[in-house]
Amino acid sequence: MAKKSTYPHWLFDSSEIPDPLGHGERAVRFLRGLRHPKSTEPKQKIKWAEWQERIVRRIYGPVDEDGERLVREVFLMIPRGNRKTSLAAALSILHLLGPQKLPGGQIIFAAADRSQAATGFEEAAELVRYQKSLERSATIYDPSNAPKSIKSKIDSSRLKAVSSDGKNVHGTTPTFVLADEIHVWRNKAGREMWEAIKSGMSKRIGGLTVVATTAGRGREGLAAERYEYARKVALGEIDNPAFLPIIFEPEEGDDWLDEEVWHKLNPGFKDGFCDLKGIRAEALEAQQNSSKRFEFQQYRLNVWHANSREPLFDFDTYDECCFPDEETDLLGLPCYLGVDYAQSGDLAAVVAAWRFPDKRIAIKPWFFVAGERLQEREQLEGLPYQRWIDDGYITACDGPVIPQQDVQDLIEKLCADYSVEEVAYDPWKFRVAAMELHDKGLPMIEMRQGPATMAPATGEFVRTVNGRVIRHDGNPVLRNHFANVAAVTGDTGKITMFKADPKHDHIDGAFAAVMAVSRAVAAESNKSKYNDPNYKTLSDILEEAA
Repeated sequence: MAKKSTYPHWLFDSSEIPDPLGHGERAVRFLRGLRHPKSTEPKQKIKWAEWQERIVRRIYGPVDEDGERLVREVFLMIPRGNRKTSLAAALSILHLLGPQKLPGGQIIFAAADRSQAATGFEEAAELVRYQKSLERSATIYDPSNAPKSIKSKIDSSRLKAVSSDGKNVHGTTPTFVLADEIHVWRNKAGREMWEAIKSGMSKRIGGLTVVATTAGRGREGLAAERYEYARKVALGEIDNPAFLPIIFEPEEGDDWLDEEVWHKLNPGFKDGFCDLKGIRAEALEAQQNSSKRFEFQQYRLNVWHANSREPLFDFDTYDECCFPDEETDLLGLPCYLGVDYAQSGDLAAVVAAWRFPDKRIAIKPWFFVAGERLQEREQLEGLPYQRWIDDGYITACDGPVIPQQDVQDLIEKLCADYSVEEVAYDPWKFRVAAMELHDKGLPMIEMRQGPATMAPATGEFVRTVNGRVIRHDGNPVLRNHFANVAAVTGDTGKITMFKADPKHDHIDGAFAAVMAVSRAVAAESNKSKYNDPNYKTLSDILEEAA
């Protein structure tokens, strides 16, 4: 049975696209009549590629039982350089001055910042300026320090560019929206703008939203949510005829270094949209540089990465090592805890690492978060804290800070339930609590988070994951913290962990996991080989796997 794919093969198979009322054909004809100063065609008309015209026909052709346009939202995810903004700008003019115009229509270009919003606006303004019939029908307002707009003289419809702050679109009733490069919209402001746009559009009949973006990163936030929804519709897991996903992303088995794959994911190549020689040079550099490889795959091949550009380890390998262990499987095994305490800004994390007789290491995390202003935190960071709390992945503490006693109580419970041999902790704001636990007989080990201590510990952890010795229960919070790590490798080969986004990311779980696993590896590696000539330490196994 053929494997399901999100790739839009229908754009290239010449299959019939329903157009019972001819709206798709009229839209294509209007776009064919547009002119652009950079066009080399006769009379400088724009030559649209066949796949672009098929997108237009698929948006405007099919209708519902009432004769209204079936498609209400388009998710177009395509690599850079394939002129998605040009197409979206042309569609905006189609709704402002063309056959899709509505009396008093509101056309919105929404972007992360003014510069990005201005890019789409200028593309639309050029189309109006360069065609006399359109220029006579509209007035362009293009100030340098005020909102930009184009107003129709026919019916007072208006196109305007907005950015960042959702308040800019509150009270509007859009008829067409371009949500440009949604993957870089900041979490709180971006979500506010999106929600304002969608709530306003529901007040108008026949509204259309076009999300035009390249791939982003991460599994949480507005862009990731829209991407995941689009994938489910494309795969047939969700039946929503009003939603049109057009996702140019690799299919299973596609080799990122194969130029045929490049052409498949960049349909503009054959139309001369991209510099193929320049992309070959980028690919060559990407083979030698992991950060450049991340960038090349994201922007040139539309790979949606779930981690930072400088990932700590291979995430495909990590995900393959998800084998939830029964609690009874862990009883009696040597256990090591890593503790990263935070009062308010970050999360407090405790991670346990159990060492199996066959040298595997199982990890499991516990997280605490301050419960006060949690909803605001969700919006700011774009993370589903309440869902994680409801699912049991995080414990919400009353008030603005995480009480040390809650973390102490958990450590005592774990030490009572399991054979805990060491509790490694970061002394920052936790030294007094650690001394109290030590006085109770718990095996507390201070482990500072400086490079001298954490760099070799991080190296051991990475080798454990990449060597497929690790196993975990798929905890989404821990994975999110791993994904937020930017790993920098120095000249000596030592790895240092930083937050990929210092303002919004959390990596407390990653630090706690590194501490726990490194202590498990160190304790196991300290066993003597003289007792058994055939004995192999975990480090031996990892070296063989490498």
